[in-house]
Formats: sequence, C-alpha cells, structure tokens
Amino acid sequence: MTTSPRTLRRGLPRHPGGEAWPPADAPLPPSDAADVSSADGADVMAEQGAGVHGATPQSGSAERGAGPRAASRRRRGLPRVRGGEPWPPATASVAVSADAGSPTAATEPLPPTVAPAAAPVAALTPASVSPALGTHAAVITVRRGLPRTNGGDPWPPADVAPAPAVSARPTEADPTVTTASDVTASGSPTAQALPSPESDAPAPAVAARADLSRPLPFTRTVWPGRAPRSAPPAPEARRVGPFTRLQWAGAVLVGGIGIVYAAGMLVLAMRWFASTEPMQAFLTAFPGEYHLPDGAPVGLPAWLGWQHFFNVFLMVLIIRTGLRVRTEKRPTAFWAPRTDPKRKISLNLWFHQSLDILWVVNGLVFVVLLFATGQWMRIVPTSWEVFPNALSAAIQYLTLDWPTENGWVNYNSLQQLAYFTTVFVAAPLAIITGVRMSGIWPSGNKALNRAYPVEWARALHFPVMLFFVLFIFVHVVLVLSTGALRNLNHMYAAQGSVDPGAYADNWTGFWIFAASLVVIAGAWVAARPLVLAPIARLFGTVSGR
Repeated sequence: MTTSPRTLRRGLPRHPGGEAWPPADAPLPPSDAADVSSADGADVMAEQGAGVHGATPQSGSAERGAGPRAASRRRRGLPRVRGGEPWPPATASVAVSADAGSPTAATEPLPPTVAPAAAPVAALTPASVSPALGTHAAVITVRRGLPRTNGGDPWPPADVAPAPAVSARPTEADPTVTTASDVTASGSPTAQALPSPESDAPAPAVAARADLSRPLPFTRTVWPGRAPRSAPPAPEARRVGPFTRLQWAGAVLVGGIGIVYAAGMLVLAMRWFASTEPMQAFLTAFPGEYHLPDGAPVGLPAWLGWQHFFNVFLMVLIIRTGLRVRTEKRPTAFWAPRTDPKRKISLNLWFHQSLDILWVVNGLVFVVLLFATGQWMRIVPTSWEVFPNALSAAIQYLTLDWPTENGWVNYNSLQQLAYFTTVFVAAPLAIITGVRMSGIWPSGNKALNRAYPVEWARALHFPVMLFFVLFIFVHVVLVLSTGALRNLNHMYAAQGSVDPGAYADNWTGFWIFAASLVVIAGAWVAARPLVLAPIARLFGTVSGR
C-alpha cells in the first residue's frame, strides 16, 4: 500500500483568538517505529486536541486498532482537576479490539487519586460499517470530558450513545478505512497513509446524542455586602383614597388656585355683562324680588329660630353617620331589636336611622307651624315673576354687588326658590329613599319591591345628601358675607326691623349662633360607640358581633 508524505495535522487553538495547535513549525513525531503509521500519529494528535477542547473525537486510532507502542506514545492534555497531572495518566493504556482473535493491550491500574471514566461502547450499525470489513466489528467510543458541576460525573453521561458515522464504500485509494487485511497476524497494524490534500471528503464525525436543551445548573457565588451599590426601594407612602396626603395637599392647592382664578374671571365677565344697556333695563324691571301676597307675616318668630337650630344639629350628624355607613367595612358594635335578635345592624347605622326619625319629626313640626302661621308665603312662590327675579338676583350675586333685600320682611326670589326646593323637594326625596333602604320597608311585599326597586333608592339617596351639603355651604357663605350680624339676629335671636340696618350692631344672634356651634361640635365628637352603646341598649340589644 502506498503512503503519502507525512504532514502535521493541526487542531483547534488552545486559547480564544490563538492559532491552531500544534504550531506549524512543530516537529513531526519520530518515524523510527515501523509498526505505527503516520496516519495513526496524526489521529493521535487530533484525538489529543479534541480531548483538550472537550470535543467528541472522530474515528481515529482506537477504531483502527493502534498497538501498545502507539498507546504508549499518546500525547497527554490538560489536567482534569486544578493542580493535577495531565490527562490521561502516564500509566493508562487503551485496549482496542479489532476482532475476536486480535490481541488486546492490558490496561494498567490507575492511581488511587484518579477516577477512571467508564466509556460506553456502541456497535456500529450495518449501514455504517464498510462491507470491506466483512464480519469484523468496529468499535466507537464516546470520549467523556470534565464534569459540568463540582463533584459531578464526567460529561457527556455514560449512557449517551454515539451517532453512527456516515460511511462510504472504501476504495483502494481511500486510506481512511481500516480493513481486516491491515491487521497482521502478529497484532501489529499495517501503516496507513494520510489523506491527500486533494481529497475533499471530510472525515465522518461522531456526534454525541446528549440532551443540550436544558441550561447548565448555576450555583450563586456572589452576594451583596453591607454597603450594596443599589439602594433599597423607599417604602410606599400611605394613601388616603386614591392619593397620598402630599398629593391631596397639592391637589387642594392647585384646585383652590384654579377655582379662585375661574371665579375672578367669572366676576369680571358678569360685571361687564351687567353694565350693558339691555341688562341694565332687565335689572331695573326685575330687581330680584317681588311683592308678597296681602296678609303675609312680617318678621321671623322664635319657634322658627329653634327649628332652624334643631334642623342644623340633626343634619350635620346625619351627614356624618351617612358617610360612615358608606365607608364602614367592619363595624365595632351591632344593634338588634329585642323582638327580632337575628336582624342585626351596625351601631352606626342604628344611630343614623334614629337621627333620621328625629329629623323627620322635626320637619313635620316645622311644616305644620309653617302653614299654621302663614310663614309658608315667604318660601313658597306665589307668582311667576319669581323666575326672572331669581335670574336678576343671581347676576347681582355674581357681580359681587349684593341685591338690596331685607330677610326680615321678604326673601329675594333666588333665596325663595332655594328654600322651597330644600323643604318640599330634597327633604321628601331623602325620606322616601331612606325608608326604602331601612328595615321599616316590608321586604316581603313583592309588588312594592317591583314598583319601587331598592336600586332607585340607592341611586338617589347619596346625590340628595350632596345637595344638602352644597346648600349648607352656600347658605353659610351668603349669610356671613351679606351682613352677618343682621342675618344671625334674624335666624337665632328673632330680632329685626323693616329698616335693614337697624340691628347691625347687635351681637345677640352671633353669640347664640356660636353656642350652637359648640353644641354641634360636642355631639360630633361624642358620636362614638362608647357613648352610643348605653343609649342603644334602651331600645334593643348591643353586641360586639
């Protein structure tokens, strides 16, 4: 068999970006061994280079049946453990069997510090074995590298089967296939020639069938110290509703500035509008009030002042308890009637409904006395002129030029409409919607429930409460800004005169009003379960659950 000139086969570089290993100027292996071919030496180098880089070796000297002398001259690679000896050990040899009758090199025992890796042996399929081999069996082993985890097994696993190499029918010019005739009777292989440079058929590669889809295990080795570079996140600020307290303060500040600016622009616009000639004629024809019917009473009686105080007292507490009922999630105490202990409601809801009953009684007394004394003519419109006069009064309020009026004798038309709406529209709506949602309503009557669904009552009850809050705010602002002492004397001291400025310096009504505020504030603070529980026990049973 002819041989081609010996060449040095170079493998992968030993470090990133380096040249192929071994160097191009490296000397060839010694050729004095007649029993080892140059092709075997090149295969030994390729196998050694593949072992350094952890690649699967191609079919090499192990497949061709390298003898003991070839195994003894095998190049050793990098150590498998830090500080260890190069791998494979100097005392290790490889046993390769070409057929049943070929001699096998005995494997010497390894040092105690080196754990031999069991390499699986897989037989080639008939399609991958050249027919020229006949009945001889070729053996392909999967070379195992370093473990992927500390203390683990070498990689790939021992049970990985190598992929069969694609083989072609050998020819006389193809020296890459070892046949049975190449093995002599003495056990020494016949020298083989290296593949020629003109041959463009690469050596078949054997790929390990390992599961590489799973990532390698990761062991954390770095932890943050006492002074980490990234500061811990700041704790989230406590929220009151949708905003934090700082955001609420900013919203109130920005909203207040916006409201003041809008109000100023509206006042300037209305003052210009009222100065036009058509509006001057309208304000002259409708000054803001019309004459009451004959027989209308003059002045405000004392009972009306006391009714006014009781109404304000109850209304403030009703609004407080109503808002508490809407936001209360876990009541601290419950109330149940003695006749039906199972029908429990929260103590705050019982207080709210009790205040509603007192407010309804006070309202009924007010309406009866209103019609009995003729005071109804002061708050019930008796002429259609009330509407243009109400518009005129609104324009005068917006221009900050208050309408000339005297509440002791007659209210302006805008006041009259506001009082009429509050007493005869908003109050009845609050009563009928509250009754529908209370325990007084006969819940078992299907006809009434169908005619008046509870959803309607819930949709109207809260807006009515907001109307009362807006009315109280505007009413207090106008009372204090259009002559506080005179108006307070009318409402609380029952003092007045046909002359609007007769009682401008009298402070009686103011001190009564101040005392009423103290009483209302004390009731607001005292409306707690500790104070309400003894009162509620007089009418039912109070419990903690």
